[in-house]
Amino acid sequence: MKQTYNPLNQNLLININGTLHHRDHAGISPFDSAVQGGDAVWEGLRLYNGRIFKLNEHLDRLRHSALALAFTDIPNHATLTEEISKTLEANHMTDGVHIRLTLTRGVKYTSGMDPRLNTAGPTLIVLAEHKPPVYDRDGIRLITSAIRRIPPDCVDQNIHSCNLLNSILAKIQANAAGVDDALMLDLNGFVAETNATHVFIVFNGVIYTSHTDSCPEGITRQTVLELCATHGIPHQVKNLSLSEVYRADEMFCTGTMGELVPVVELDGRKIGGVDRPMLERVAGHFRTLTQTEGVPVVSLD
Repeated sequence: MKQTYNPLNQNLLININGTLHHRDHAGISPFDSAVQGGDAVWEGLRLYNGRIFKLNEHLDRLRHSALALAFTDIPNHATLTEEISKTLEANHMTDGVHIRLTLTRGVKYTSGMDPRLNTAGPTLIVLAEHKPPVYDRDGIRLITSAIRRIPPDCVDQNIHSCNLLNSILAKIQANAAGVDDALMLDLNGFVAETNATHVFIVFNGVIYTSHTDSCPEGITRQTVLELCATHGIPHQVKNLSLSEVYRADEMFCTGTMGELVPVVELDGRKIGGVDRPMLERVAGHFRTLTQTEGVPVVSLD
C-alpha cells in the first residue's frame, strides 16, 4: 500500500504554534526536540462532516503520552481543539480529512539530549490533509516481519511517540516483499500489531485481538471492542499465536487512518473466504458511529 499524492493538498496551510504556514514554507527549528531526537508525541484524527471522531479520547492519549515523557506546559484540550478548528477552517475542510497532531518537547537552546535544555515550552504542529481511508477495501496482504515489537521494559509502546523506527523497519520488509504491511510479533512470539494498525481475527464466531503489552492502546481498536460488547458479539482479548492467525475464518486491521479493512493474505497464505460476515457486521456499526458521533470542530455552512 503506497499512498498517492492528492492535488487537493497542494496549498495546505500548516499550523505551527498557532501560526499558519504554507506547506512549502512551514519550518521547524533544527533545535526542536522532534528533529534532535524524535522527542515528540502524536495523534491521528479523522474528520467526518465537521466532527472529529473520538476527539477527546485522542487528546487524552496525547496528554498521557506527554506526561509519561515528563513534558511541561502541555496544552489543554480546549487549546488543542481551538488550533485544530483554526487549521481546518483556514483550509476550508469539512469532511474526508486526516489530521496529524504533533506535540514536541520544544526548541532547545543548544543541541543535546538533556530535557533541561528545553526552556521555551512545547511545539504544537497541526497538519490536516484531504485523505480518505488509505487501505484497499477489498483487502490487504501482509507478511510477518522479523522485526519484533519493543517490550514495555525497554520503551513502553503505550507512549504514542514519534520514534517510529521500529515500524519503519518492518514496513521496509513489507515493501521488499511486495505486500501492503507487516505483522509484528512481541518478544514471546505473540501477535502485537502491524507496523501501522491493530489486528483482529475471527474464529468459530468469536472476535479476538491481542493484548496491548507491546503496542499502543488503539482508539479504533477500543471502539471495536465496545461495539462488540454493545451488540452482543462474542469477543476476547488474548495472546494470539501465528498458528491461530493462519487458521482464522476472518482477519482485519483497525486504525484511524484506514478504519476497518480485511486482511486477505498473510505470509502467502489465504486468510478466510470471500464472505466476511463478522467484519461486515462490525464495520456497519462503526460507520453508523462515525456518521452520528464526534466533536463538532468546523461549521458545515
